[in-house]
Formats: sequence, structure tokens, C-alpha cells
Amino acid sequence: MTLPTDRTAPVPRRWTLHGLNSGTILTLTYHGVRLLPKPISYALGRIGSAILARAHPESTDALVDNLRAVFPDATDEELRRRALATYNSYTRDVVDFLRAVEHNPSTGELFEYDDDATERMRRLHAGGQGVLLIGGHYGNWEAGGVLLSHLNLPLTVVAMREASPTVTRIRQDLRQRLGIQTIEVRQSLDTPLQIRAALARNRFVALLVDRHVGRDRIKVSFLGRPALFLQTPFVMAALTGAPLVVSSIDRGRVRRFRVCVGPEITISREGDRQAAIQRAAQQVADRLSELVRERPECWYQFYRYWDAQTDNYTGLD
Repeated sequence: MTLPTDRTAPVPRRWTLHGLNSGTILTLTYHGVRLLPKPISYALGRIGSAILARAHPESTDALVDNLRAVFPDATDEELRRRALATYNSYTRDVVDFLRAVEHNPSTGELFEYDDDATERMRRLHAGGQGVLLIGGHYGNWEAGGVLLSHLNLPLTVVAMREASPTVTRIRQDLRQRLGIQTIEVRQSLDTPLQIRAALARNRFVALLVDRHVGRDRIKVSFLGRPALFLQTPFVMAALTGAPLVVSSIDRGRVRRFRVCVGPEITISREGDRQAAIQRAAQQVADRLSELVRERPECWYQFYRYWDAQTDNYTGLD
């Protein structure tokens, strides 16, 4: 079993290149939420979403195509309404996250939890092997950094550099203010070693696994279709014994972030390790499928996700 290196193949698509993630838009939003009341920020976000949906038809068409996996019998008109709901949800999530960082409200004001989520997070950290927090491009994943910061739990985020240098700088600044370390994928050859070192220091390491990078991939079934997820997090879990914890944060019913933690997955070091890695990856894909089907407007893939599954790869059938 080997770890994929960062520069084995070109990145197939510029995933983050869409209107909502431009440097100008994020800069205006970043400064706007510091000055404007929340209702006005939301209203401007809705207006901006409608404009961007028309100004970037390629992203809107991509959302429509992606959502066909969730709603195979829906008409184009229905899917376009759902695409606009996705734009609205995304802009609101950005506003919520930025306000959480800027205004520093209490944890009780921000979050609601499933079962004993905070206790489980502390218990996982007490295990001493580090924790791999696994998610997808669903919901308000950056808000997880706010939560762990409030709980005084150490977090390292593994992320791609954004298409816009301005967006990269703002995101890094926000993470630093929360005490979050960042490992940038494809900026060095030792990303797996950096992840392993963070786990050895008993840190939470957060990764979004639903986009493969070059040869770093493992085949799963996602939303009933074949897809490629990142393999490295599952290999790290097998090598280190760190638990994989599928986590998500989306908008709750009382205007707070809803935090879901689990299931927890441990990959045994005995038996067929590759088969165990495959089972774990499929468990994660199944959980992400459940989340997307429950709240499809919170699934943020603004490029043609299904087309990208065959980029530089012929083994997907």
C-alpha cells in the first residue's frame, strides 16, 4: 500500500472557479458582514445569487446536471429552481460563517447538536491518536473550525489552494484567527507526511474527500453513481489507527448551525487492509449520499461533478 504523491497528475478541473468564489465577491462580503445587520446581508446575498445564476450559466447548468442524480425525474425548470436554492444557501452559509468569526457569539448561540456531539469530540481527542474529520462539499464546513475553536480542540485543515489568490488569502486569514493550521494540497511532495505528523500531535485533521486529485482516488458509489473520492485519508487511518469521523454542519431549524458527528470508522490493521479501506470509503460515500438527499440545496459543486469522475482515468465503469 502506497500513498499517492501530490504531483502525480494535473488537477482535472478548476473546481473553485465560479462567480460566488471570486476575489471581488468574497472581499465585498467579508467587509460587508462586519458593517451590515444580518437581515440586510442575507437580502443582498439573495439578490447577488439571482444575478450570479444568470451571469454564470455554466455553473448553473453544472448544478442542474449534478442534481439529476438526486432528482432523476425532475424537469429542467424544477432543477433550475433547485440550483437557485443552492446559490442562496451557499451565500447564506458564507455570511453565517463570516459573522461567526467577526462577531464571536457564544457556542450556544451558534450551534445545535445531534445527541452528545461535543462529548464525543472530546472523547475522540482523549484517545490520543488524532482524529480524521471527514466530510464532503456539503453544508457550512468552514463553521467546523469555529466550533472546534470554541471547544479549544486543535484543528488542521487540508485544503486546495483557491483559484483566486485573494480568496486563498482571506480564507487563510480567517483560519489563522481561529487558531487553525492549514496544509495546502499540491504545494509540496510531503502532504501525507504532514497529515501524519498532525495526527501524531493528536490534532483533528479535516478533509473533504468527495473530489479526487490526480491519482489520489478510490472508487465508490455515490448517489447511486460511480465516483472517485480521495484515498489518502483512508490510507492515513489504516497506517496510524486514527479514527475516521464523518461530520457535517448545515443550517438548523432555529437559525443555528446543526452539527452532526458520526459515524466513527476505524480501519483494522489486520486482514485485507485494502478491502478495509474500500469498505470505509463506501461508508463515507453512503453517509454523504444521505446528507445530500436530505438537504440537496446544501451540496456545493459548481462544476460538472459527474463529468469530472473520468478525468485522466479510464478505470471507472
